[in-house]
Amino acid sequence: MKGKVLVVDDDPQILEVLDIRLTTLGLDVTATGNPEHAVEIAKTVRFDAALVDLRMGPPDGMLLTEALHGHQPRLPVLIMTGHATIESAVQALQRGAFDYLTKPFVPDELHGKIARALSARRWARDRERLLAIGEILASSGSLSLVLEAVARAALETIDAVGCVVFQREGNGLLAVARAGATGQAQESLEGAAAHAMERGAPTTMPGAGGRLLVAAPLVVQRGPAGALVIETPPQVEPEPDDLELLALFSAQAAVAIRTTHEYERLRGGALAALGRMATQVAHELRNPLSGILLYARHLEHRLARAGDAEGVETAGKISTAVERLGGVVSEITAFGRPPTLHRARASLPALLDECLTFARARHPAEDVRVVRQYDGACPEVLVDARELRKAFLNLILNALEALERGGTLAIRTIYAPSAGAVTVRFEDTGTGMTAETLARAFDMFFTTKPQGTGLGMAIARSVIERHGGELRLESVPGQGTTVSVRLPVNGRFAGDRSSEP
Repeated sequence: MKGKVLVVDDDPQILEVLDIRLTTLGLDVTATGNPEHAVEIAKTVRFDAALVDLRMGPPDGMLLTEALHGHQPRLPVLIMTGHATIESAVQALQRGAFDYLTKPFVPDELHGKIARALSARRWARDRERLLAIGEILASSGSLSLVLEAVARAALETIDAVGCVVFQREGNGLLAVARAGATGQAQESLEGAAAHAMERGAPTTMPGAGGRLLVAAPLVVQRGPAGALVIETPPQVEPEPDDLELLALFSAQAAVAIRTTHEYERLRGGALAALGRMATQVAHELRNPLSGILLYARHLEHRLARAGDAEGVETAGKISTAVERLGGVVSEITAFGRPPTLHRARASLPALLDECLTFARARHPAEDVRVVRQYDGACPEVLVDARELRKAFLNLILNALEALERGGTLAIRTIYAPSAGAVTVRFEDTGTGMTAETLARAFDMFFTTKPQGTGLGMAIARSVIERHGGELRLESVPGQGTTVSVRLPVNGRFAGDRSSEP
């Protein structure tokens, strides 16, 4: 039996007896004879059950129960009384008590009712967390959000000190979500994950400092796609229901990965079809637009010679609008028929600085602070600089446009030699995105900008993915957005034989 229990009784001997008995059962006991102090404690410490004496005062046990429920609504409270009657028991239950205990305590009754209260609390808590993960899974298009929610829920529910979710990448494992702080070496965590994936079932392994590593595989249709690993506190061994819960959380994570894979498969087919259609439409539009632009400029010149200033302005607006439509047509064509990559070694800092210069020229903002932190150990990368420039320029422009009222744009590079990868992070402190906008950020023609085409993010991701990399978005409304671009240094990640250099 485990859990945090609050005991409130103004009799010091009762407090001492309960403290000893409950501690012997393996419970973490907080005992106090002051009801007001108990309420203060409940504001900051989450308990799994409470034992409250009925005849205290003020407040008495009934009022204290209501006060505790004001801070922890689902806390099971056991009312203790030496004068139990049917009336007092019914009254206690009607006012929110979970059950009642009669003094002097009968050991079996005390043990049984505490166990039932803890079980009810745990069931309610775990149900809430699973429902919360399910809601995120159903409403969010972001795999990272779901996996982070799973990691947090596993950490809190199983009382672990740390949790890491690993996803298979090539022949290796990549940590894609974390919660808490693990004190184990990365190799140990990956070893536990690999062992669980090999067994296809939850497994327990010894860790450093008397701690245990418990791992559960994330099983999708084609086999394990990763694993969820938790680290327990020292000398704490998970119970069978902990392993069952871990299996449930890993199943939620596996559903998220499977859904993402299926979505990406469908998206790839849909985008290919849409790209072909868009290319045909763009081809049909290009010649008429060129003609309209030619006529508009010719008209502008004639009106200028005639001294018609108002007419010149109107013709200029027509030319500007047609040029913008021509730019959209060019973007559609580029997306529908992406050019073949011509890779060569390039310096990422130099490429990023060049894109930043272009972006600042197009979007000057004196109140925007730019921070550049480039990893000096990062070698040159094998990329098509011309294509990658399109992606980076789009991402930097988006960040600058989100900083209309000032703020900071940080551009960082992080080199991971073991994975043969470099991550470029664009972090802005701008307006951020809602969950709905985040889920649709890569949809073609979806935009929140008055003059936007809705193709920038789709093109950026297409470029990154054609380089064998990945692009991820994280955003909080009112706090900002982080875009992470992970690229293979040599055309493919270390240990990955599936992609061509």
